[in-house]
Amino acid sequence: MPTDLLDSELLKKVCMAGTRRDCGCSLGACAGWESFTEHRWPTALLRRMGTLRDASVEEPTLEEFHPHGTRYALAVAPVAVSFFPYNRCDVYECGRCGRTLLRYTEYGGYYLDHRVREVLPELIA
Repeated sequence: MPTDLLDSELLKKVCMAGTRRDCGCSLGACAGWESFTEHRWPTALLRRMGTLRDASVEEPTLEEFHPHGTRYALAVAPVAVSFFPYNRCDVYECGRCGRTLLRYTEYGGYYLDHRVREVLPELIA
């Protein structure tokens, strides 16, 4: 199981390697960032492909990348691996449908919010 750090080019290769099919997994559509509970994470279907989190960076930036005025949750927002929240993500591939999924956990005050987003190669900046 690969565990290496993926840059934007390697992430594109991971995205383009799978054959996309419809999937009825518990995550549903996640074109933009979607919250999910841990019991909805389909562990048996997913294979970890790597990480975008650079372990040599103690505190990754919280700065976002939106050169065309997009917002964090939009399905058309660019995937910029050096910017938040991508710089805190692990990368997974669904064994059923071939989707490439990004996962990170938002930590805020008194809660944890697990989030997932499907990544399309054409959105990778």
